[in-house]
Amino acid sequence: MKRSSLFPYMIWMILFIVVPMFLVLYYAFTIPTETGATWSLENFGRFFEPIYLKVLGRSLRLAVISTVICLIMGYPAAMVMAGNAFTRKNVILLLFVVPMWMNFLLRTYAWLTLLERSGVINVLLANLNLPRLNILYTEAAVVLGMVYNFLPFMVLPIYSVLSKIDKGVVEAAGDLGANSYRVFTRVIFPLSVPGVVSGVTMVFMPALTTFVISRLLGGGQFTLIGNLIEQQFLVVGDWGFGSAISVVMIVLILLSMAVMSFFEGEEKDVALW
Repeated sequence: MKRSSLFPYMIWMILFIVVPMFLVLYYAFTIPTETGATWSLENFGRFFEPIYLKVLGRSLRLAVISTVICLIMGYPAAMVMAGNAFTRKNVILLLFVVPMWMNFLLRTYAWLTLLERSGVINVLLANLNLPRLNILYTEAAVVLGMVYNFLPFMVLPIYSVLSKIDKGVVEAAGDLGANSYRVFTRVIFPLSVPGVVSGVTMVFMPALTTFVISRLLGGGQFTLIGNLIEQQFLVVGDWGFGSAISVVMIVLILLSMAVMSFFEGEEKDVALW
């Protein structure tokens, strides 16, 4: 490819990746003074106060819970769609993709309507003489919103990898005497690790930094790290502290990606062995 053809992409990357990242780093490592700005780690020091570490811990906990639930629900669904016995895989795949065509905010508002005290779910439960659900404005509602919105990002990468596994390898393992459990643990799952890693990363990162779901379904009852960043930029106007939190989140996400890549390599080594 000629260098001239790369020029538009370079301009795009500079304007929308390099420059914003430079500004975030600049505001994170500086504090305003009467004469301009001075370099300081004060913004990062504020972040490690107990109140903000509590917000970080809550965000990590809910992100991990939603990621684990998405993996538990998504992997079997991907296996069913990738199996030869399932003839309606395209229909199920379409059902996962269609909600993604709608606006993220509208999907979250839909759950707000469904879960409210006089919502559809509670009306149906009342008609069946069952107790009402009171999970709106709780952590359970936030986790539910995360799972609903991010589940396709878990299913699709795993399905893509599982559908490309050579069926002959699986059949060979069965012919050599391996039962279903051993075929899954020694053949199918190790080969699907790249899809699992991709799905976990694609779910964990937005779940960790989301602010719309927690604000709507959580009702402002508790603050997540995404809400904290939003408040610093749009409400408080403290761009330095907001940028410092963003830098910390970038580091955490990069570390999580490195850990997942390490485990991906370990699984590949085990599979080859």
